[in-house]
Amino acid sequence: MYSYLPNVNLSDSPISSQFKLKGVSTFHEACDFIWRLPYGRTNHQDLIAVLSERKGTCSSKHRLLKALVDELDIEGVELKVGIYLMHESNTPGVGSVLNLSEFDSIPEAHCYLYYDNRRIDLTRSDAVASESISNFLVEVTVEAETLPEFKEPFHYQYIVDKYGDERAKAVWACREQCIAALGT
Repeated sequence: MYSYLPNVNLSDSPISSQFKLKGVSTFHEACDFIWRLPYGRTNHQDLIAVLSERKGTCSSKHRLLKALVDELDIEGVELKVGIYLMHESNTPGVGSVLNLSEFDSIPEAHCYLYYDNRRIDLTRSDAVASESISNFLVEVTVEAETLPEFKEPFHYQYIVDKYGDERAKAVWACREQCIAALGT
């Protein structure tokens, strides 16, 4: 899927240099490297945590790649946050949690790259979903450096607006259990 993105050689700039230490020499190789890393939350929010901890979420993986895009001056690639209804068919691994909850699906904020009217999702190479994540209820463009402060409040406010303050807490708790299930 990253073949739709422009490919360039990495530079000697800071993020490129970190990828080069991993044996990566082009942007497409960087995309492939990130895509193949396991899903999991990093212990730190710095960009390079995905590389040093060898795991990442949709946010940390795509944030790092967008920072690399910016560093390499690749034009037209955006970082997006979209909200979709997460369930087992489009997010394999969450069904066991949802089946024990009162919810059939949970509104989830998902990060991905966007280029030439295509979503490029490099979150999980190990998951084969029977349904793609393609029906977004809302999508916004964000900058790599502001994503950590933006995503969670944006996501939670969406849930509050949909369910109300009290019910939002139960939705968020179920969502956290779903995310934890993905990292196992």
